Amino acid sequence: MPGLLRGIARTAVIAGTATTVSNRVSRRQGQRWAAQQPAPAAAPQPPPAPPAPPAPTGGPDRLTALKQLAELHDQGVLTDDEFNAEKARILAS
Repeated sequence: MPGLLRGIARTAVIAGTATTVSNRVSRRQGQRWAAQQPAPAAAPQPPPAPPAPPAPTGGPDRLTALKQLAELHDQGVLTDDEFNAEKARILAS
């Protein structure tokens, strides 16, 4: 039974991290596209994106989350600042 709970917790941490990273990448790409195209003068500003949901806490799964975060950083998906912010968030949980 503890193995099952550990697996569920690990999946929750991975899914939360993936969702957070995906949201940030999408938001950053949308900002780049918006900067490339001039906005119409009378267009209202879109509402700010909702904050990402907090990732579930889990002790032994922090190592897995950090490894995935490092892989994304090595692939160039995350900038140094984003990587350091996410790493601090994971370590603080």
